[in-house]
Amino acid sequence: MALPVAFFGVFFAWPVVSIVDRGLRPSGAWDLGRIGETLTRPDILDVLGFTVWQALASTGLTLLLALPGAYVFARFDFPGKSVLRAVVTVPFVLPTVLVGTAFLALVGRGGLTDELWGLRLDTSVWAILLAHVFFNYAVVVRTVGGLWSQLDPRQEEAARVLGASRWTAWRTVTLPALVPAVAAAALMVFLFTFTSFGVVQILGGNAYTTLEAEIYRQTARLLDLPTAAVLTLVQFAAVGAILGVHAWTARRRETALRLVPPETTARRRAAPDSGRCSRASSSRWRC
Repeated sequence: MALPVAFFGVFFAWPVVSIVDRGLRPSGAWDLGRIGETLTRPDILDVLGFTVWQALASTGLTLLLALPGAYVFARFDFPGKSVLRAVVTVPFVLPTVLVGTAFLALVGRGGLTDELWGLRLDTSVWAILLAHVFFNYAVVVRTVGGLWSQLDPRQEEAARVLGASRWTAWRTVTLPALVPAVAAAALMVFLFTFTSFGVVQILGGNAYTTLEAEIYRQTARLLDLPTAAVLTLVQFAAVGAILGVHAWTARRRETALRLVPPETTARRRAAPDSGRCSRASSSRWRC
């Protein structure tokens, strides 16, 4: 534990403690009144409101677009599946600044959409939301798809045999089993978008800013350490709460279900029927 604890202390705990100490104890005595003053400022409330709103919107949009992909990876086996899964994962490991720059070149002034259709999104919030979807698509596919591939399809098939429609069987059998994984994926996407910096800094410009970007602006540009310290504490509390809920959903996902190997659930292309059968044993025939 020594190495990770030391890394956490040097690169996370020390900067947080340092900025809080310099911001809220400038003369040796704690000035906790700045917390109330900062959190009631209209501009700070706007930043907090936009941070939560864009995180919720990005999470909902990511789930909407990524769940079909999770189903395909979970329930079908096809040539190039492992390669496509790796390709889907690539955006998540890219630097956020690179993703923001790429989207700026795609939807910004002189970009592809501007040249083809005269459409620019760099001045709207849609550029931020789409970049977040691109960046976090793999989180949903890997988290939800991983559990989905281990759910026994015979449970849903049994509901179909008992008279349930395909939609009813999925809604009453499969969906409740997927809820912990969907919740865990949603919380992780919300966490990543709530603390988004590079994407917002590049695509948001002066019109849109999140809590993470505002901490940087208050510290590096305005040199307002008290405000930055208060916002750091708010972000620290929010991240801690999200991680706590995520850990609870992860434990529930691991203990509440009886899973099967994913190799037994993927549908494969059926081989051509030769029309001939042979005896495999005294009681079974192979066709």
